[in-house]
Amino acid sequence: MAQRNVYSSKGEPEDAQSAEEVLHSVMQELDALHENVKGQLNQDITRLQTEKNHLIEDIEDLREQYRKLQSQQMESLSGRYIQQQQLWLKQLAQVLAHNLQDLLVQRFNELSANSGNSLSSPIPSGEFPIPLPPSNYDERASQLLAALDERIDRSFQMLEQDLTSYESELSVRLNNMKTLELQGEELLQNLVNRIREELEEEEEYLENPFDAQDSYVEESTNSLNSVRPQLLQPPTPAETPREPVPQPSSAPPTAPAKVASQVQTGLVLALSSAVVLSLFNVCLRILIKSKNPRMVFGLFEFPGVVTPGFGNSLLILLMRLIVVMALMPILATFLYPSVWKDIRRLFQSGDRALWSKVLGSAFFLFLSQVLIYLAIGNIPAGIAITIFFIYPIVTVLGSWILFGSRPTTVGFLAIVGITAGLILAGWPSFAAPPPDGGNVGVGVAAALASGITFAGYVLLTQMAAGKLHPIPFSLVNFAAIFVFSSLSLWVPLSDNFSPKIDQNVWPGLIIGGVVLGVLTLFSYLLNNFAIRFAGAALASVIGTLGPALTALFAFIIINENLQPVAILGMAVVTLSVAAMSVERIMAPQKKAS
Repeated sequence: MAQRNVYSSKGEPEDAQSAEEVLHSVMQELDALHENVKGQLNQDITRLQTEKNHLIEDIEDLREQYRKLQSQQMESLSGRYIQQQQLWLKQLAQVLAHNLQDLLVQRFNELSANSGNSLSSPIPSGEFPIPLPPSNYDERASQLLAALDERIDRSFQMLEQDLTSYESELSVRLNNMKTLELQGEELLQNLVNRIREELEEEEEYLENPFDAQDSYVEESTNSLNSVRPQLLQPPTPAETPREPVPQPSSAPPTAPAKVASQVQTGLVLALSSAVVLSLFNVCLRILIKSKNPRMVFGLFEFPGVVTPGFGNSLLILLMRLIVVMALMPILATFLYPSVWKDIRRLFQSGDRALWSKVLGSAFFLFLSQVLIYLAIGNIPAGIAITIFFIYPIVTVLGSWILFGSRPTTVGFLAIVGITAGLILAGWPSFAAPPPDGGNVGVGVAAALASGITFAGYVLLTQMAAGKLHPIPFSLVNFAAIFVFSSLSLWVPLSDNFSPKIDQNVWPGLIIGGVVLGVLTLFSYLLNNFAIRFAGAALASVIGTLGPALTALFAFIIINENLQPVAILGMAVVTLSVAAMSVERIMAPQKKAS
């Protein structure tokens, strides 16, 4: 584009011809990119169409099985009813035969008595009588047949009534089966519609894999910003106004509020994460050499391993990241099983805007870590972390400029409080040189620069938070920082910026890198579970205790004293940052009310 503007500013014909050649080459590249993207999308659509055909075949198989089961059930029911009817007819025939036999015996006895030719004894039931003479036979036979017809009519009427009741019962059961069939068809139709919707959503996702509809909830975005590798939690992205994401009407209801026990557990885990991060800062302070050897727990002296400097800070960061990159993939897979799937989608997306934000945030975080290492090596750890807390001011002002998120009254008061606290915390370091012999100017400047670069990391993270899950985002960040550290040490540096390491201190440096890496991963794990239980907002409030805890552990472990003015400034900074965090927690409740 720069070349095209230069050529367009000249009126010579050969310049116009060069511009046409550049435009032609750009059009060829765009056509090639279009063909490449189109080929990939065609492959994905073909694969999805194949899967859709397979699903349709499976649905047809399910319907066929349902029809077979229905026919088998009908056959079994009809067979049972036929057997039952045959049994009823057999019982009815037996009853009719028995009644007919009793009736015949009774009529023959009556005929014998009336004719005067009765037998010496009545005919017992179940035996046939002796035939009567032909006199009055026709009349008695007619009466007997009439009685038999009446009895048979009554029997058939009873049988008809029974058959009618059985028919009505069978009709009710058939209606129930028809209702079940309709319900089954409706279920299958819902299943087909759901599968079709999922396929359409997947096709839309392939067309734009990082669309705004894939944004994660605010807690997930906050967790990305809350996993500060060696310091404390940055402000949550609630400061950044984001366009509302349209939610489907069939979205499930929001989860109920966390129970009190879960919140308490999350707060304990967040406090534990802050303690581990403070121990990380103190261990880093011990690892760097000072003018006088430091007394650890008042038991033994430790002279340190490396001298404070930019190159040595790079080397410490690289040693720590070797341990982190060896264990972080395992930890990321445990916390989020789909981490590798998301990273593969990120590489396949070709989203240059997202990549620029991810790599830009990693570069700012890389600079922030190197500078804070340099600051902790020159001034007390508690003072360095307190000065580092200038990043909320820069983040709020940057959000105001970039996103139009104007700070509230509480935000402005917190900015004033943080500024006053930073002045109070840093003033004693300039008034009296530190006993360890560090360069106060370099330490304070490095801490300020670390906070400013960390604010850049937070702002870029807010821009990319809705398009990538926090855990794969953190893993890519760690990998990028590892690459930046390796390249920085590989590039020749001047004497003032190159590493200065004695050959005899390599074992201590390796052990220190392992300790720092383990503390980093341990704090990452604790902070992740703290956000799951208590939420990122409450976890960020606990994270504001970082400067105070760092100063406390520095006093306990290496007897690093701070002047009362510095402690007052640290308290003012901590309360101001905590007020900003609490104000972010209360803001959604005020809007809802």
